[in-house]
Amino acid sequence: MRILLLDLGTESLREVKHVLSSQGYEINTGASLTVDEVLALSPEVLITEATPSDLSCCGLISQIKAAPDPRNLKIVMIVHGGALERARALDLGADDVISFPFEPIEFAARIRTQFRERQPELELEAKLNDALQKERLAETAVEALSGGTSARRRFWLMPAILVLSAAVVLAALATVISNRRSRKDALQLKAEIARLNGGILQQGELLRRAEQARASLPASDAAGTRDSLRAQTKEIRQKIAADGDNDSLKRQLQETENRLNRLESEGRVAETIVHTFGPSICLLHVVVQFRDHDSGQLIRFSADATGKPQVDDKGMVSLDTEGTGPPLEIDVFGTGFLVAGDGRLLTNHHVAEPWWSDEEMKQLLERGAVAFAASYTAYFPGTSDGIAAKIERISPVADLATLKLQSPAPPHITLLQLDDRSGASVTGDAVVLIGYPAGIDGILARAGTDVARGVAENAHELTQVVSRLAAQRLIRPTTTQGHIGDVLKDKIVYDAATTSGGSGGPLFNRDGKVIGVNFAMLSDFGGSNLAIPIRYANELMK
Repeated sequence: MRILLLDLGTESLREVKHVLSSQGYEINTGASLTVDEVLALSPEVLITEATPSDLSCCGLISQIKAAPDPRNLKIVMIVHGGALERARALDLGADDVISFPFEPIEFAARIRTQFRERQPELELEAKLNDALQKERLAETAVEALSGGTSARRRFWLMPAILVLSAAVVLAALATVISNRRSRKDALQLKAEIARLNGGILQQGELLRRAEQARASLPASDAAGTRDSLRAQTKEIRQKIAADGDNDSLKRQLQETENRLNRLESEGRVAETIVHTFGPSICLLHVVVQFRDHDSGQLIRFSADATGKPQVDDKGMVSLDTEGTGPPLEIDVFGTGFLVAGDGRLLTNHHVAEPWWSDEEMKQLLERGAVAFAASYTAYFPGTSDGIAAKIERISPVADLATLKLQSPAPPHITLLQLDDRSGASVTGDAVVLIGYPAGIDGILARAGTDVARGVAENAHELTQVVSRLAAQRLIRPTTTQGHIGDVLKDKIVYDAATTSGGSGGPLFNRDGKVIGVNFAMLSDFGGSNLAIPIRYANELMK
C-alpha cells in the first residue's frame, strides 16, 4: 500500500509521518513533482497540502483526475482553514479533505477508507468490461429484432445479466436511487432485484449486498472526536499543572475546550432533532414496471414450460410482451418526509420517477418500453406496516416531488418545519442529515447478520423483505452531522455523510428546521453532498 506525501509543510509532514509510520504503508515524499512524475511513482494514495491563498489556483488535482486512469489514485488534501476551504478543495476533485491541525485517529481512519474504496472499484472494472461485452451482443440482437415485422415486440435486458455458478441471476437494470450515480457504481450493487429462475429472490445475493453496505454506511465520527478532545484537555491540564504558567499551553487548552464545547452543543442539537422529527422521515419503496409503447402490454420475462426465464447461449434473458413469466420490476428506495397535515411527503423527482434523466433506464426506454411506478409505499419508523402513496406533483424547476399518503399518517409523527429564508443557510453552520442511505441494503446491514439472514430467508421478492423489517420495527433512519461548506443559488454544499438511498432526506439547521433536501454527492467523494434549498419546494406546497 503505497502513499506519496507531496508538497507538505514541515509541521504537517511531521504529523502525517507520525500518524502513518506504524500503519504498515510504503511512504514516499516529494516536492514540486509534475503529474507524470507523480504517476511514475505509482502511489495508491496521494496526500498533498494547500493553504487558502493557493487553493484556488491549485491545478495538480484536476490534472491527475484528467489522466487516462485516475481511479487508481486517491487524493487526500490537507488544508489550512475551515468548511469553505474544504469545499473548494472538493470542487477541485480531491477524494477527501481534512483541516490542519487534525486529530490523528481521524486522519488515519480517513486514509484507511481510501484504500478500502479502491478495492471494489478495481474488482468492478472487470465486471464492467464483461457487462459491456454483453451489452454489445444485446444491442446486436435488438437491431436484428427491431427490423422484423413480427407483431409481437421482444426486448432484451442488456448489462444487468450475470451468470453466478450454475444459476442464472438477473440483476434487472441498475436502480438509480440517489445522485444519478456513474455506470460503474450502478452495476455494482444498485440493482434492487435479483431473481433466480422463476422470479425467486436470491437470499445469498441479498445478504452479500447487505455485508457490502455495512462497510460503506456513512458514520458520524463526532463521538470519537469528542472523546479525543476530552483526552487532550486532560493531558494539557496536567502539563500546565507541572510546568506552571505557560501561555502557549493555555492558548492550546482554550482552543481545545472551545472545539469540545462546540461539538457537544452540536451533539445536543442533533439529539433533539432526531428525537422530535426522526419518526416523520420515511423509507420510500417504489416499484417500477414497464409497458410496450405500441401495444400497452406489460413487459414480462419469457419463461419455459417449467416457469424458468429463457436464457440464450450468451446468458441473455428474454423479455416479451406476451411472456408467461413475472413482470420486469425494479425496486427503488429513497427517503421522504412529512410536510403537510394532509399526508403530503416531500422527496426528489428522481426518487418518485426513477427513470427520469437516468441513462441506465433510458437504454431500455429508447427501445420501445414505457416505465411507470406500479406502487409507492412509505415505511415510517416505529410502525409495523407500510402506507400506500400516490404521486402528487413534480417540480418543473428542481429535483423535487410530492407524494400523497392514501391512509392517515401514524399518530406519533410530527410535521417538519421548513425554513426558506435566505439567512437560514450560512457557510460554516452545523447541519444534521437524516435518511436511509444504501436503502434496504443499509437497513439489513444495521440489523446485523443473523437478523438479516432470518428476514431474507425464503423471501421471494424485496417487498416481503421490507414488510418483515417493518413488522420487527427495524426500519429506522440514519443520522449524520456536518457543516455547510458553501451556499449557492440552487444548492447547499455540506459534509454530513450519506450515500445512495439518502436522496430525499431533509437537511436540518441548528434551529431544527429543514433548509434543504439531499439530492446528490459530489463526484468521486462520498463525504460531501448537495441539497436543494427548501424554497424550491414552495410551489409544490401551494
